[in-house]
Amino acid sequence: MDQMQHKQSSTDPARPSGQPGRNTFPAPALPRRPTAQDTSIPSPTGGSGKLPGLASGVRQMPDQVRLEHVQPGSSPAVPVYFSRPRPTALNSSRDSEADMKDKASILNRIPGPHSSISLSQSPTESSLLSHSPQSPHSTQPYTGQPYLSPQPNLPQPCLTPPSSLSPKPGSSPQSQRTSSPLGAMENQPQTEGETDHGFRVHIVTWNVGSAVPPDDVTSLFGPHAGDGSTDMFIIGLQEMNSMINKRLKDALFHDQWSELCMDTLSRFGYVLVASQRMQGVLLLVFSKFCHLPFLRGVQTEKTRTGLGGYWGNKGGVSARMTMFGHPVCFLNCHLPAHMRNLEQRMEDFESILQQQQFDGATASGVLDHDVVFWFGDLNFRIENYDIHVVKSAIDSNKLPLLWERDQLNIAKNSESILDGFLEGPLKFPPTYKFDVGTHTYDTSSKKRKPAWTDRILWRLRCTGSPVPTHNAALQRGLTSWLGGATKVVQHSYRSHMGYTCSDHKPVSAVFSLHFPFKVDLPLVTLEYEKEWTKVSDATVRFTVRSNFQRSSWDWVAIYKVGFKHHKDYVAYVWAKADHGSQVTFTEEDLPRDAGEYILGFYSNNMNTIIGVTLPFQVRTLPAVFIPVLFNEQRIKQLLPTLSSTLFNNPPSPIDPCSCAQPDSPTSMPLRQF
Repeated sequence: MDQMQHKQSSTDPARPSGQPGRNTFPAPALPRRPTAQDTSIPSPTGGSGKLPGLASGVRQMPDQVRLEHVQPGSSPAVPVYFSRPRPTALNSSRDSEADMKDKASILNRIPGPHSSISLSQSPTESSLLSHSPQSPHSTQPYTGQPYLSPQPNLPQPCLTPPSSLSPKPGSSPQSQRTSSPLGAMENQPQTEGETDHGFRVHIVTWNVGSAVPPDDVTSLFGPHAGDGSTDMFIIGLQEMNSMINKRLKDALFHDQWSELCMDTLSRFGYVLVASQRMQGVLLLVFSKFCHLPFLRGVQTEKTRTGLGGYWGNKGGVSARMTMFGHPVCFLNCHLPAHMRNLEQRMEDFESILQQQQFDGATASGVLDHDVVFWFGDLNFRIENYDIHVVKSAIDSNKLPLLWERDQLNIAKNSESILDGFLEGPLKFPPTYKFDVGTHTYDTSSKKRKPAWTDRILWRLRCTGSPVPTHNAALQRGLTSWLGGATKVVQHSYRSHMGYTCSDHKPVSAVFSLHFPFKVDLPLVTLEYEKEWTKVSDATVRFTVRSNFQRSSWDWVAIYKVGFKHHKDYVAYVWAKADHGSQVTFTEEDLPRDAGEYILGFYSNNMNTIIGVTLPFQVRTLPAVFIPVLFNEQRIKQLLPTLSSTLFNNPPSPIDPCSCAQPDSPTSMPLRQF
């Protein structure tokens, strides 16, 4: 046992195919400029519809905030402290200690008078909303001093290391070691021609109707899925095959849909961050691997509403996290069907919001988050018109005629539970109901009326107001952090009519989130050799923040570029607190294949990777001699016994996306042969 605690290594049978070749990821292209075909809808920051009985929507802030006003070319001014009473929040005893300490230690650098710290809305964007029918990269190693990066900043392609990381001529041998450079960038004023593209999120919702996944779903993620312009992909599925035999198989292995999405997105450098399934309802969250250290407090929840709350064929699954210091929640729902069940849909949605509670006082309820994305098969129908009128309006492209009778649009004007929820214009035909395998609306005896059942909405929480002060520059900085609100812009909202395996068509939407500031200093930084050519290069040093609580079950892992999730490692070594701040991979742990790899620090307490490096090159290393303990004849003799043992005592499944904290060594990754 002592030896296992000292060091464990593992190889994963589901090791992804690598992308050998260049020393780094190819630099992603900048996001394309919006065109006239894009629907750009800026969201107002006011009007946060609150659900009675839920937690308050007031932003939880630290008791004391330290700020320094730094003018270009001058030394830091005397620190200014602002004290405020802590607002009362639901379940305050469940505070996330790490989050609170992290925020309490933030040092905000206020830009100079010429720095831009707020986003402007063009007249075109404002008019689009009012007339809508639908109501980090650092080029230097970290110093350990946290600070915020007021936005907007230039978009930083995180897959390409800054050029200044390369060793300079005449540098000493010590400079060959590289610190993980994924972090904050010094605040810079925005110059003419520069634009803030924000944090781009691509959401897909699809009722798959128990269908087998198609061979390729790449088109669901847009034409720019591979250029790195999207920061996060969210996939919400409904009506996955949940027959008992299928569920047993999915408990032992990944379900087919999750495997397909991971195989598709891992090729582009996206890693599974969170997953939650409730029978046929599935939610998958993918992110660029370089964002992993700044996606903290990841939690998932599920709420059953079928058969009075006892059956999970209907209900909601959610995933929440703080993105660069801002709480965001994704909620995938499958609500009751049929025209007559409008009231039941509203009651189920209210029940989901009331029951889903998360740990931590900053955002304990769904509506307590700065941004909420609500999507799924919401099952709202088109009232009053018969099927012939609806089909005629679709054929003649008179969709606005149907918007007026859409149940969700009507409910947003009358149901308080929907206050604050926004949706882009429905410029695509209804996505339900089609004959499977065709593009023809329902021709069965039931003749279901076409409807926009598959929807994607979002909601913003209003925060703060300008902070009174006589210093104009300081007021801008304080307001940007204390009073600024996250802004959301929708760039597209469309259906994907080419898929015919279900009676629903998938729907996707692309958003950009514009944060007023970013907490972008990782809790752990890794120092490593940028090229491994010999065994002695495989020593990794790491530095942890003072407010980070280490665990005996933390570990440092080697991942091949293109890995799927945090347990898709090549090998790992325990990073125990009593073993210092350095780990060494032994010769048998090292990759046998040359190519690009990254290092990641996994925190057991936070259930996520909190420190990553840029890709580095591993050259071909000496092979390790492993003696053969059994000859072929002996293996044949043992096969019957081995088969009987596995049949009577099947191994426990290990879910790589599980958010459960391991409480024993058996819960941790074990070496597999």
